[in-house]
Amino acid sequence: MSPLSNVTIVLACGVAFAGNAGAQAQTRDYPARAVRIVVPTSPGGILDVVIRLMAPRISELMGQSLVVDNRPGASTNIGSELVARATGDGYTLLTNSQPLVVNPSLFAKMAFDVEKDLTPITLLTAAPYVLVVHPSVPAQSVKDLLALARAKPGALNYASGGNGTNFHIAIELFNNLSGAKLTHVPYKGGGLAMASVIGGETDITMPSVAAALPQIRAGRLRALGITSTRRSTLLPQAPTLSEAGVSGYEFSAWVGVLAPASTPPALGAAINSYWVKAARSPEVTSRLTSDGNDVVAGTAAEFAALIKAELPRWRKVIRDSGIRAE
Repeated sequence: MSPLSNVTIVLACGVAFAGNAGAQAQTRDYPARAVRIVVPTSPGGILDVVIRLMAPRISELMGQSLVVDNRPGASTNIGSELVARATGDGYTLLTNSQPLVVNPSLFAKMAFDVEKDLTPITLLTAAPYVLVVHPSVPAQSVKDLLALARAKPGALNYASGGNGTNFHIAIELFNNLSGAKLTHVPYKGGGLAMASVIGGETDITMPSVAAALPQIRAGRLRALGITSTRRSTLLPQAPTLSEAGVSGYEFSAWVGVLAPASTPPALGAAINSYWVKAARSPEVTSRLTSDGNDVVAGTAAEFAALIKAELPRWRKVIRDSGIRAE
């Protein structure tokens, strides 16, 4: 080996050591300032609600402020791309839900790669949705609704918070598994979608149980079925959609935290510890569960496995349904 090769090896080792030392120092000192988490939806949605509920506890654990930054648009793609392009220093994080794994199939072109440009930190929660109809719809059960839908394909319409949102894909999964042909009417947000059904502009929607419950109790919406594999303690009289005849149906809106892919693994582990501790603290868990959420905070590897499994699942649903982003 030539002397020049020896010099090259020494230099390479020095660079690697310096890089490792820098990453260790970065992790040891984290966080030294406020941390921003990008919520890629409007205020009031499930992502925003969960993160804002957890923010005081996260700030307390970190000793620094958690700044919630709403960046809605393009079915969460605008906010997600912002984080995918950010520096992996732990100070810019992302929260997202099913649109993260649906959009690669829904959009013809994406400005970032979900698996290559983002790194999972942890799942936080999972919550069921509920299939609801306006009281004027002559359906007292899922069986009744399917009979109506099959008698007049396309005549019944459903409201969503926009293309690629949880409302949208949850009902497209229902269409896909049941053979129903419900017509999609997108709105600019889940609140507007639910209001359209309450007002009788549309027939059907599928919001979270917590969001729909006051309207169900007031008689403004009729609940037909829960999207999870077990009944909700908040709405025990409503059967699961699988129980009600849509075999294999399961949808729980999960909420997770991610970081730019350039985030060092040790730093990612440190960030994970803050979020898991916050989610599992008694006061936060109590509030989350009272809103119908299951706390599922765990490892980054578990979240990565979910993303890997969900991408092909939704690719099939999007392909079979023939839906595309407008």
